[in-house]
Parts: sequence; C-alpha cells; structure tokens
Amino acid sequence: MKVILKKDVIGLGYKDEVLTVKDGYGRNYLLPQGLAVLATEKAVKQLNEELKQRAHKIAKIKADAEAQAKKFEGASLTIKAKVSEGKNIYGSVGAKEIAAALAAQGLEIDSKLITVKAAKALGNYEATAHFHREVSVVIPFEVVNENGEVPAKEEKAPKAEPKAEPAEEPAPAETPAEEPVAETPAE
Repeated sequence: MKVILKKDVIGLGYKDEVLTVKDGYGRNYLLPQGLAVLATEKAVKQLNEELKQRAHKIAKIKADAEAQAKKFEGASLTIKAKVSEGKNIYGSVGAKEIAAALAAQGLEIDSKLITVKAAKALGNYEATAHFHREVSVVIPFEVVNENGEVPAKEEKAPKAEPKAEPAEEPAPAETPAEEPVAETPAE
C-alpha cells in the first residue's frame, strides 16, 4: 500500500514522503491515526505542487532545525541508575531518561525525537536526536551508579597457558635380538 505521510513517524519516514507500507499497518494504524493518506495519483500531484510552493518554508524549517541542533552539539550526559551487584542496572536507560537529563541542562526536546538502543548496564552509550530529516545530532551519555561512582573495571587475569611439553619421541621399535645359539660339542 502506498501512502503519503502527514506527520513524521520515527522509524518509518518524514512528513510528505511517499512510502510503501504493509496493508495492515497502513489500514489499521497510519490512516486511522491521521498519520498518512493513501497515495493516489491525484494526492501525489497535489503533494508535488504544495512542495514547489513551500520550498522557501522548507528551507527555513531546515535552518531552524540546524540552529536547534547546534545547541545540542557538544552536550554530554551522565545518567545515574540503581545498580545490582554487578554492572547491570535495574530496568534500562531509554529516550525518556535522556530527554529528562537534557531538560536538566536546559535543552528541551521531545523524547519521541530521540532514538537510542536501551542501556542495560553501566558504561558509555550514544543517542541520536532527530530535528529534521537531514539534521540529527549524536549525544554521548554515560550510565553510572546512583552514587555517581563508576565501578572499577574488573581486570581478568590472563589465562595461564599450559606449558608445552616437548613431545616424546617414540622409542625405536625393538628388533628381536638374536638369541645366541648355544653350540653343542660335536660328538
């Protein structure tokens, strides 16, 4: 099913894109939610005409997105989480936690515009903030213990390699020794 997106759908596409989606997804989710319309020939012509007329508006929207993205460049986050005995945290750190940490720094962004692979252990990660189809910023963040402590990395002792013993050479095959023949005196 071909559809024209009416709003940005993270993971699918951006506003005014013509996409092919599965029939059930389009019919049961995108169309009823008002996120897309069917891409009929008439609708595609109308979209192209609108895009021609809005070209200068689109350039302004992109410039605004770039200006907003510059505010986020260089941002680095430290997120505190409850930790089990090891490095694993309870739950995970996702887009909502990152948006809240950015808001604490005075950088407001909707959590729906952030994509991140959920962080389930202490360590360093990266999230991506999408401002426009062509403008996104990578935001590094670190997940630390709720006390602010980063546990020391456990150094594993190198495995002791078994000492190579010299291969024993097989003993030379014994040849049956000739038994001395006892000479009997001639009679």
